[in-house]
Amino acid sequence: MNIKNEVSEIGPYKIVQIFFPVSGFRAVVVVDNIALGPSIGGVRVSQSVTLEEIKRLAGTMTLKNAIAGLPHGGGKAGIMVDPKDPQKEHCFRIFAQAIKDLNEYIPGPDMGSNEECMAWVYDEIGRAVGLPAEEGGLPLDRLGATGFGVAECAEVACHYAAMQLKGAKVAIQGFGSVGKKAAHFLAGKGALIVAVSDTRGCISDLYGIDVKKLTEVKDSTGSVINYRPGTVKKTEELFSEQCDILVPAANPDVIHKGNAGDIRAKLIIQGANIPATREAEELLHRKGILSIPDFIANAGGVIMAAMEHAGKTGEEAFDTISERIKKNTALILEKTFEENILPRQAAEAIARERVLTAMSYKRVL
Repeated sequence: MNIKNEVSEIGPYKIVQIFFPVSGFRAVVVVDNIALGPSIGGVRVSQSVTLEEIKRLAGTMTLKNAIAGLPHGGGKAGIMVDPKDPQKEHCFRIFAQAIKDLNEYIPGPDMGSNEECMAWVYDEIGRAVGLPAEEGGLPLDRLGATGFGVAECAEVACHYAAMQLKGAKVAIQGFGSVGKKAAHFLAGKGALIVAVSDTRGCISDLYGIDVKKLTEVKDSTGSVINYRPGTVKKTEELFSEQCDILVPAANPDVIHKGNAGDIRAKLIIQGANIPATREAEELLHRKGILSIPDFIANAGGVIMAAMEHAGKTGEEAFDTISERIKKNTALILEKTFEENILPRQAAEAIARERVLTAMSYKRVL
């Protein structure tokens, strides 16, 4: 492997691969950068997660933490097991022991993991964020930190997309912890949720979906397609729904060159991590669709995690999420329109400058 071709001027700083031959347990941790402080990033649990995906996510976390003004670098971990594995607790405890001395990395919840998983990690090594309230934590998913931030971002971005959030029609791809809370907070600001999808299909109703009822249906039946009234469609059809705002809130790379041309929204708020390929973002930009990058729009979770790590209250965390996400959304969109560049280019330029400046203060080996 050509190491020089595998790293950027920022990172990754350290890659740790974990493998237990007897059990077949595999995991990976990528500490992308620690110039601003120890890295914070979630633990993704999936049989299909790869080192390359974790590297991309860790790099995004570096930018996310930097532009949010947090005293942390970026990191990410992946445990390569089924998130529904009955031995999940055992896997997390093995993982925790394996990273006990990796003090540059503070784990948090991500896809396939939650506050209970972080409690297991904390019990083993005394280092985790997104802990249950009973453990003195600020449970990110229960409180809806990421979804709250998505709604705060949308409120500012709508101005630049020449529309009002109140009355705007919203389609949400993925109705897990982020999608549910994003729908709740967006509806609370007067937006109309008109389409929601999960792995089993899509439910669409241009007259508006009752978010509380949809959440109850999803929790009781396992899928949004059992909601009534509404039209049931295929999962992928959500991207061609007639809407003003599209919120991808699940897997990476769901928006790509094959479907970007079908998107009819005026504004995309990236609730998931790396939900769009670079090629797709360029295509959307040429179509005049404003797409707010993930590390701006979905920073609510890591901001709350950092507030928990610093001993702050939930109220302080929500105030900080609102202030920083609104400020950064306006900051990158001003740069976008002034320089006629992609929002991601604007955001990356600002974040990278902060990281590189912090790196310049460190000892050179």
